Amino acid sequence: MPPSKPPPKPVSPTRRRVQAGDILRAERAAKAREAKAQEPASSSEISPADPARQAAFNLGLSAESRAASYLLSRGYRILNRRFRSPAGEIDIIARRGNLVVFVEVKARPTTDEAAFAVTPRQRRRIAAAAEAWLALSPAFARMDLRFDAVLVAPSGVPVHIPGAFEIEDGWDD
Repeated sequence: MPPSKPPPKPVSPTRRRVQAGDILRAERAAKAREAKAQEPASSSEISPADPARQAAFNLGLSAESRAASYLLSRGYRILNRRFRSPAGEIDIIARRGNLVVFVEVKARPTTDEAAFAVTPRQRRRIAAAAEAWLALSPAFARMDLRFDAVLVAPSGVPVHIPGAFEIEDGWDD
């Protein structure tokens, strides 16, 4: 009797045999990746190679750190930094006693330029973001609320403006 072949090895559950459809799917996926790589980046994306935008971003981070340190030295406790919601962004959220402040930080060459940099549109977005934060942090919703600004210039101490703006609609119950 001739020697018989050994039985085929069973396919492990973690490995399976390549099928014809697998090759087609892999080719389509590779073509899709190539097409996506060739698309131009949208204008809303920040290019890591754009030095002007990167410098502005770093200046903003530095100004926010200086503002937070200043507020800490004045007895505030920082609750949140760079809070983002679909409605807008708040640079610093701080608390002192029964007061919660939503702080907009502006860095400009002079504090006068920084003072005029908070536009009405930004104020509305900050107020909307504050509402979103309060919805996520309901324990603070019954405290006194205020919108402040901290103006940061390259030289000198940050300038804190308590009650820099008020929201138009109000939050009265």
